[in-house]
Amino acid sequence: MSTFLAELVGTMCLILLGDGVVANVILKKTKGGNSGWIVITWGWACAVLIPAMIFGGISGAHFNPALTIALAAIGNFPWADVPMYIIAQMIGAMIGAALVWIQYLPHWAETEDQGTKLGVFCTGPAIRSYGANLISEIIGTFALVFFILGLGTVDMAPGLGTYIVGLVILSIGVSLGGTTGYAINPARDLGPRIAHAILPIAGKGDSDWSYAWVPVVGPIIGALLGAFFFAAIF
Repeated sequence: MSTFLAELVGTMCLILLGDGVVANVILKKTKGGNSGWIVITWGWACAVLIPAMIFGGISGAHFNPALTIALAAIGNFPWADVPMYIIAQMIGAMIGAALVWIQYLPHWAETEDQGTKLGVFCTGPAIRSYGANLISEIIGTFALVFFILGLGTVDMAPGLGTYIVGLVILSIGVSLGGTTGYAINPARDLGPRIAHAILPIAGKGDSDWSYAWVPVVGPIIGALLGAFFFAAIF
């Protein structure tokens, strides 16, 4: 399997399970309705863990343009491969979001609130303040990248590191995710946001493009800061 396909399918799986758990919790008349934030954070942790276990040995399981760029910036990944990885991640994210739409097809019409429908696909702030929201995404992604790189220095049993990364995602969601919904990944937010814009979702509203730059720019800045901080102290 090529690294392009591994990143595409891996990101697709990430979004299928990640956006899927959000849909299960917040859409109307699902079996998991109103089961809360802890279910969502656990769902996202597993959404990262499972494809990372499958594809980590092929592509490194980035599934995140911010991580790809940060690794290249500190010399841990070739810049020549960055565009290919990002394209694969974006395509995979859009496909994953489309699969979530299909999975919950009858529930879109049952859910009246347009913001709730958008929230299945992409993040939005609890309190809209672009500066504060940007800082939240920077801090969250700084933590993600620094923790991943730091854990890479620890001698662990084979495969254990991937499980620990799942716990990192869980921890960031539980501890830091309440402000913006912890995108911490441009593809995770922008790919499904594009899917929301183009899919014929029953009763949908706009895709909140005025906010869309925050979960793209913030994670890239945070990832670069996390990678440079790691490189400086290790």
